Amino acid sequence: MSQTDPSKHVASMAAGRRRRTSPNDPPPPPRADRDGFDLISQDPIHYDIDLTQQFQFTDIRYRKSTHPDTLVAEIAFDRPHVLHAFRPTTIQQVQAALQDAIDDPNIAVIILTSTSHAGTDPHNKDTDNDASSDQQATASFCAGGDQTVRDNAGGYMDDSETQPKLRVLDLQVQMRTCPKPIMAVVRGYAIGGGHILHMMCDLTLCSDNAIFGQTGPRMGSFDAGYGCIQGARLVGQKKIREIWFLSKFYTAQEALSMGLVNAVFADDTLNGKVGQWVRRMCMNSPTALAACKAACNAADDGAHGILQMGHQLTRLYYISKESQEGRDAFLEKRKPDFRSKL
Repeated sequence: MSQTDPSKHVASMAAGRRRRTSPNDPPPPPRADRDGFDLISQDPIHYDIDLTQQFQFTDIRYRKSTHPDTLVAEIAFDRPHVLHAFRPTTIQQVQAALQDAIDDPNIAVIILTSTSHAGTDPHNKDTDNDASSDQQATASFCAGGDQTVRDNAGGYMDDSETQPKLRVLDLQVQMRTCPKPIMAVVRGYAIGGGHILHMMCDLTLCSDNAIFGQTGPRMGSFDAGYGCIQGARLVGQKKIREIWFLSKFYTAQEALSMGLVNAVFADDTLNGKVGQWVRRMCMNSPTALAACKAACNAADDGAHGILQMGHQLTRLYYISKESQEGRDAFLEKRKPDFRSKL
């Protein structure tokens, strides 16, 4: 095989191709594995940068991988003593980390997860010491809003807020409009507001010990926005009513069967599968992924969804010679010749 043979590279469209041994061989039948996905490495992601201390985060862990195959930012809830339930400080820190990941051109995929001990990276002994306290904690992705800081004036209140607010609703919008794929990696409980946050992610991979469900109606709460709207889009009107009205919990396999998650893996293989999915997304065109995400959201998000789609189109137009001709003609005080740039 020559050094220029594209099939040597997993990212090549030819990677999964099986060549005929002779011209007389019959053509191969169509095969699903022609996509080459099975050739992608399932090594766990190695995070070589820990930004938790730099950003002075107390409620989350924020790491990045700079390997060309895994350009990933990981945002992990880190409050194991309350099943990673969030308070306003937590959400503010997630928002800050998410915006940093959005603005970083070297980040292709964003992971939202928690510091449950099974999710630590064996390569990063120095950065995983902060998760040691989680060794005896019940596995959880996020248990929703921390009820100890829920205020009678409406919303949640801690020392970081000037007045009670449902700040997590702002995070939901930020996740929705993020141009990069966000993937939830769920171990243990994803309930209440945590369940809604995983639904707001573009993809969800979970371990076989994951548990999903809503708790709001049992404790005087609900989410009449994306918590109901996105849920209905994912599982249908009848099922989302069941989820909210009965406040039942569901296993990982039940969540898979109703369309709440993309895939379920054994807990000890989940990190490797996450690495495989991330590597494939990193191989793909970032503009194509951003435009597909905006297009998928456009029909459901009304004018705001159209705005996001329009943003992607405008950005692509600005890159064109035709658009640049308009700018240059204005600056040079001349008539633009758009057709010469088509």
